[in-house]
Amino acid sequence: MQSSKLTQSLSFGLDIHTGSGDDLQTGCIEARRIRNEANRLDRAGWDWGDIKSTVVDNADHVNNTTQLIVDKALGEIETYHDNKDDGWGRPYPYIDESYPMVMNHSEGYRLFPEDDGTVRFRITATRGTHVKGELRGNPDHFDRLQIAFNDEEWRVGTAEVVHKHNEWRLHVTVTHETHRVASKNDADTIVGVDVNEDCIALAAMSRNGGVKQSVVFEYPSVKEQRHEFFTKRKRIQKAGQTAFETAVKTEERDYVHDCLHKVSRQVVDWVSQFTDPVIVFEDLKDMRESIDYGTRMNRRLHSLPFATLQEMVSYKAAWEGVSSDVVDPEYTSQRCPRTECQHTDRANRQKKRFKCKRCEFQDHADRKAAVCVVQNWLDEQYGNVLSLETLPHVRTVRRAASGAGGGPDSHGHDLCSGVDRHGTSAQPGMGAREELKSVASAVQD
Repeated sequence: MQSSKLTQSLSFGLDIHTGSGDDLQTGCIEARRIRNEANRLDRAGWDWGDIKSTVVDNADHVNNTTQLIVDKALGEIETYHDNKDDGWGRPYPYIDESYPMVMNHSEGYRLFPEDDGTVRFRITATRGTHVKGELRGNPDHFDRLQIAFNDEEWRVGTAEVVHKHNEWRLHVTVTHETHRVASKNDADTIVGVDVNEDCIALAAMSRNGGVKQSVVFEYPSVKEQRHEFFTKRKRIQKAGQTAFETAVKTEERDYVHDCLHKVSRQVVDWVSQFTDPVIVFEDLKDMRESIDYGTRMNRRLHSLPFATLQEMVSYKAAWEGVSSDVVDPEYTSQRCPRTECQHTDRANRQKKRFKCKRCEFQDHADRKAAVCVVQNWLDEQYGNVLSLETLPHVRTVRRAASGAGGGPDSHGHDLCSGVDRHGTSAQPGMGAREELKSVASAVQD
């Protein structure tokens, strides 16, 4: 079975004390020039060994940093050649945006952990130009960095300087030399994940497209508490008592952080029951740019801890030897999962209920989205998605409703499917709502 070392990417903000962001910008512009020059020489038919030596001799970065930037640029070209038969486009020969500086620890950059838990940095922006200061960021990332410095089985690896969301950031990799993570290509079970504001839905499927089990972990208190903290901050700002705002932000961060830790542990425990699993998330890297639902909704969605929860799950899963991957999330919430239908329409989803306008397939909307995540992954990996038509139907039941009478079950029509009755979550006599959701409160340890 193929495997790889356990490598984590840690992200930190840069609090600059010596030098400036302009120095880092100059370094990234030089990195862009190196990248474009490597592409130009490759198109001119140069041997890659000659490209590297020539570009290194004429660069304004230290040699080691230039070599890493050239390797990154040539790696993009190599990836194109490996996948061009699948329609991948060749990297643009010239880009006009800044390009990340790639550096080795102790050569292009260096970190200095202090006894009080802070970490200082020194970055060689260009030859003879150094930017110094202090890292800031997620407490978990600082903990992992401290472990990497103090444990002989860990090493601090390469880092990239990037300008993101109007701030300079340092992305540092740390690697455990002996721990191994299974290859996603050897996975027997694909677990699709759909992360939402108040729950996380998972669907475990085999390579032939059959659903083994599914579960929805709910954490409604996170949504409620975030709304409460938001209201507190607005009132503090209105009263002009901004000195208390930082304390409220810290309280909110700690509360959400603790809840997400508990959720991620439950997710990994559930995934670990399957043989050779891979966890597939929706790729959220362009989510901020694609969301525009008005000022209030944009603020609410942009601040959701989607990426944080994904990262926690990936990190904990890696320690269990389980690999993770991302997939294009396009239309996973709107598309019917039935292979013969695949009807895509925003009107298919109404809150937590999915009902296809064409074939009337019904399901829990978030669990259905997790199934579509797996389908997208199978399509990207193998170019086909096997039919879901062989799944057993879920019988129609009625749910208890508040008030004098009962209401119809939200799943209604018996065309809804998705939980394999041969799995352990399918229990005789269990109602559709309980069987489909298998809901566990993820904020209770």
